[in-house]
Amino acid sequence: MPGNKEKLMNIRLFKPYVGQEELDSIKDTFERGWIGLGAKVSELEQKWSNYIGGSFSLAVNSATAALHLAVTAFNFPRGKKVLVPAITFVSTANAALYNGLKPVFVDVDPITLQMDLCDLKKKYDNDCVAIIPVHLGGYPVDIENILDFAEDKGLKVIEDCAHCAGGEYKGKKLGTWGHIGCFSFEEKKLMTTGDGGMICSNDEEIIEKLKPYRWVGIDKDTWRRAIEFRDEANNDAYHWHYVISVLGYKYNMNDLAASIGLVQLKKLDYMNMTRSQHINLYLNKIKGLKEIKPLLPYNTERDVYWMFGVRTKRRDELIIYLKEKGISTGVHFYPLTLHPLFKNFYVPCKIAETVWKEFITLPLFVELTNEEIDYIAKVLYDFEG
Repeated sequence: MPGNKEKLMNIRLFKPYVGQEELDSIKDTFERGWIGLGAKVSELEQKWSNYIGGSFSLAVNSATAALHLAVTAFNFPRGKKVLVPAITFVSTANAALYNGLKPVFVDVDPITLQMDLCDLKKKYDNDCVAIIPVHLGGYPVDIENILDFAEDKGLKVIEDCAHCAGGEYKGKKLGTWGHIGCFSFEEKKLMTTGDGGMICSNDEEIIEKLKPYRWVGIDKDTWRRAIEFRDEANNDAYHWHYVISVLGYKYNMNDLAASIGLVQLKKLDYMNMTRSQHINLYLNKIKGLKEIKPLLPYNTERDVYWMFGVRTKRRDELIIYLKEKGISTGVHFYPLTLHPLFKNFYVPCKIAETVWKEFITLPLFVELTNEEIDYIAKVLYDFEG
């Protein structure tokens, strides 16, 4: 246990695993002289599709944009409802609001923190058109049973995979189970493009439909028009011409971000494996604690995880104690039902509104050292006394 004279560490919560390879890839993009939506975005889309197993992909500037467009793809009548978990990042529910739909909050399982199927069935009514299950923290939701329910009710399923890039369930990549999968490549996530996201679907028609929505409604982006003009057989003076038929958004990824992503994708399995090793060490070190328990039923042989956390009824006290010892923490997440934005959509989610008060996210990133994990564990034991 840390003594009074022990030197304090300064440990951050998250940190991207980037280095010279990413810098070299950015340099190559600079030298090409094309840093907007271009060849590297297309390359990342194809390589991501190959990685997750043959689906079609569309790169965007965030998972928030991905979720927005995923709901847009189905052109649901305004005022209809989308079932979302009560504990998730705000973007999951915002995707419904952006499309003139109503979020319906579903309670979570007290152990896994994933969308609870029993409450899902209770909250469903005939106005519901879609479900957005979230693989929170990287722990897979009960996707097979959710899909069975959705098929029976004629609902679309959009997987929120912001926390599980590279994760699988029963040998199949998460994000390929539902009608659409949405991924985050934000700075802190399992792989990064700085900011960025990806939309994936086994239905090519969905992806083609969304291309103009990602590029302010234009049917051909600048890169596609440039390729057509370079074709020696193309003597059309109207190579520049495009058509706007839909109200689109400036949601495209650019080649600078994609140049980082292409390197990160090569590292993704290694980064996920390393984070799992860190979690295993955490679990081994803290198994003797009495009050502080793991946030999730972590299964590192099966899953990949974006975060490692613990639960304790003395949460706020522990957060301050860890801060005093130089250890950064977070709370993921505050139930959406308790935010003012969603007051008009409030429905009781008793488990979510109770268990979140015990959540603490602890440091987890690739370059976290065994020494730092040892230190954090010792501080936790010291806190319990």
